[in-house]
Amino acid sequence: MQGASREAARGGADRLDALTSAPGADIAAVADDLSAVSVAFGKDAALRRMLTDPARPAAQRADIATALLAGKIGADAAALVAGLARSRWSAPRDLADAVANLAVRADLAVAERDGKLDDVEDELFRLGRLLDSNGDLALALADGRVPADKRVALVDGLLSGKVDTTTYRLVGRLVANPRGRSISAGLTEIGKEAAARRQRLIAYVTAALPLTEQQRDRLAAVLKRLYGQQVHLNVDLDPAVLGGLSVRIGDEVIDGTVATRLGQAQRQLAG
Repeated sequence: MQGASREAARGGADRLDALTSAPGADIAAVADDLSAVSVAFGKDAALRRMLTDPARPAAQRADIATALLAGKIGADAAALVAGLARSRWSAPRDLADAVANLAVRADLAVAERDGKLDDVEDELFRLGRLLDSNGDLALALADGRVPADKRVALVDGLLSGKVDTTTYRLVGRLVANPRGRSISAGLTEIGKEAAARRQRLIAYVTAALPLTEQQRDRLAAVLKRLYGQQVHLNVDLDPAVLGGLSVRIGDEVIDGTVATRLGQAQRQLAG
C-alpha cells in the first residue's frame, strides 16, 4: 500500500488493537466478520469504488458501509469497516486488502491472548516449508479453478487436530481467499505480522542438525544484542550445509556454514 492507503490501514489497525484490549470483546467473532467482509469487497469492484470515492464525504461513505453491514455482521466489526470507509485510500482495492489484514490481526490477537502466538508462528513456518518442498500440494491449495470449499476441505484433512485453532483458521482463510498470492507467500506475510505483534524480528536459520534449546536461546540472545530487539527463530534443516549456521534476517545474511567456507576456499585456490 502507498500513501493514503498506508495511513488508513494503520488507523484501522490502531482501532482494532484498542478493541482487542477491551475486556469481554469477542475477537474471534470479529475476525470471522472481517474475513467475510474482505471476501465480499474483493469480489465487488463497484462496492469498493463507492466506499473509497473521494468525491463522497467521509461521513457518507461510513454511513453507506454501516447500512450495508447492519444485521449481517457484529457491531464491533461493522464499526471497524465504517472507520476504514471514512478514511482516504490511494486505490479502491486497498480497502479489501486492509479488511483482510485486520482479520489476520484479530486472529493473531486471539492467539496472543491465549499464550499460543509462538506456536502459531512455528506452525505457519513449518507449513510454509512443507509447501515449498511439495509443489503438487501447493498448487492444489492455490488452484482457483477448484471451488474454495474443496480447497478448504483439503486444509481440513491436512491440519485438523494437528495445529492450534488459530493456525487452522488462518490457513483456511488464506486458502479460501489468497488475494492473488501463493499460499507460501501468504503464510510468510502472516508470520511477519505475528512477529510484529511482539516487536520481534524473524530470523530464518538453516542448520545441518536440530538445535538444542540451549543453542536456540544462545543464538536468540546474540541476535537480540546485534539488532536491539527480540528475535524469533525459524529453524530449517539442510544437511548440505555440513555444519555451522546460516541466518537470514530481512535482506541480511550471516553465513557461517562449513559448505560456504569450503566454497570460498575452493574459489581462492582456483584463483
